[in-house]
Amino acid sequence: MTYQETLDFLYGQLPMFQRVGAAGFKDGLVGVQKLVAAMGHPEHKFRSVHVAGTNGKGSSSHLLAAILQAAGYRTGLYTSPHLREFTERIRLNGRELTPEYLVAWVARWRGLFEEVQPSFFEMCVALCYDYFAAERVDVAVIEVGLGGRLDSTNIITPLISLITNISYDHQAILGDTLPRIAAEKAGIIKPGVPAVVSQTQPEVQAVFEQTAAERAAPLLFADTRYRAELLRDEPAAASQQLRLWRDEQVWLDEVELALVGDYQRLNLPGVLATVDELRRQGFQITDEHIRQGLRQVRELTGLRGRWQIIGRQPLTICDTGHNEAGIRLVVQQLGRLHYQRLHVVLGMVADKDLGKVLALLPTEATYYFCAANIPRALPAAELAAQAEAQGLRGPVCGSVANALAAARRQAGPQDVIFIGGSTFVVAEVPDLYEAEPGPETAA
Repeated sequence: MTYQETLDFLYGQLPMFQRVGAAGFKDGLVGVQKLVAAMGHPEHKFRSVHVAGTNGKGSSSHLLAAILQAAGYRTGLYTSPHLREFTERIRLNGRELTPEYLVAWVARWRGLFEEVQPSFFEMCVALCYDYFAAERVDVAVIEVGLGGRLDSTNIITPLISLITNISYDHQAILGDTLPRIAAEKAGIIKPGVPAVVSQTQPEVQAVFEQTAAERAAPLLFADTRYRAELLRDEPAAASQQLRLWRDEQVWLDEVELALVGDYQRLNLPGVLATVDELRRQGFQITDEHIRQGLRQVRELTGLRGRWQIIGRQPLTICDTGHNEAGIRLVVQQLGRLHYQRLHVVLGMVADKDLGKVLALLPTEATYYFCAANIPRALPAAELAAQAEAQGLRGPVCGSVANALAAARRQAGPQDVIFIGGSTFVVAEVPDLYEAEPGPETAA
C-alpha cells in the first residue's frame, strides 16, 4: 500500500473518535491486549511516564519530553489527536514517525488486524508501543487518549502516573460529574507506582486519595509543593518569564517558558514534580536541563496550537482549548491584551454542550463562524444561530481558511484575531506550520 492507502486503511477501522465522536469510541483493553500479545508485549520493553487529565495533558507531555531530551535521553512521545498529519502522534526525540515505517508496519500486521478487528486507536497504541520497543527508547511519555481506566494506553506500568486538570468534557463517555470523570482518570494509577496530580481540586481530591490508598501508590498534589510565578506580565510576548518555587523557597529564577498560555503555569507544578520523581529514581536531570526543556519545548518536540502567535499587526493567536475550563482561561488571557477590536474565528464540534462555552465568550468581539472539515463539526450556520442567542454576532464563513481570511480583511494593525473553539479548527489554520517550525520529520 502507499502511505495514503495505509492511512485510509487505518481510518477505516472502527471510525476514529477524532472524526466522528462517540460512535468511534471503543472502551476496554481486550483489543489492544490481543495486539500487543501477538507482537511479543512491546509495552514491557521500555520505561514510561503516563499522563492523563482533561486539560493540560498534551502540554505537560510535551514539556516532560522536552526536559528528558535536553537531559540527553532517547525519548519517545505519544500524543493524540494529531493536528494535521497522522505521524505527529508518535515522535522519537521530537522527530515524527516516518511514513515509510508506518506503511511497512501496517503491511506486516495487517493479517492480525483482520483477525482481531481493533479500533483505530487500539492500532495507534500498538504501533506506538511496538515502535518505541524496537527503537529502544530510554523513556517514553505516553498521553492518554480519552479517560484513563479503559483507555488503550493503560496497559503499561509506568515509572510515574501524572494527572493534570479535571474538567467537564466527554461527559457522555466519562460521566456527568467531576468525581466520576476523575475516577476514570485515576484509573491510570498503578499499584505501588508514584502518582502526581497537578492541581488540588476540592471536588475530586478524595477520588485520587482513595484510589492511591487502595493501590498503595505514593500520591503528591504538586501545587502543594511547587508553583510558577509570572515575573513580567507581557501577554503578547513570545515566551513568559517565570520564577519557580519549591517548598515555598525560590528554586529557579528567570526561567523562560516558550508556551505563553496562562494555563501553562497550572501545568508546571505537575511537570516539575514528575521531573523530581524521575530524579529520585535515578534520572540525571539537572536544573539547566529543566531550563532548556522549558525554553525550547517547541523546537524539541514540535508542539503547536497552544496559545500560538502566528502573526502580528494584527496580533493573531490560536489555541486548542475547547471545553468550558479551557475556554474560560483563554478568555481571561484575551482580556489582558490591548487592542482596538477583537475578532474571533470560531468553530466547534457538534457533540459538545455549547451553552456554557458560548456564555463565556466576549460579546463585544466580531465573530467569524466556521466548521472544520470533519463529520463531527457543527455546521457554521448552526453555530452562528446558537451564538446569536448568547449575543455573539458575525458572518457565517464556512471553512476555517475562509473565516480567517475574512477576519484578516476586517482587522486593523492594532486589532487582535483569535482562532479557536476546537482542536480541529486550529489544525486547519493555513499558516500554523509556517509560524514556528519544529524538528523536521526524520529521514
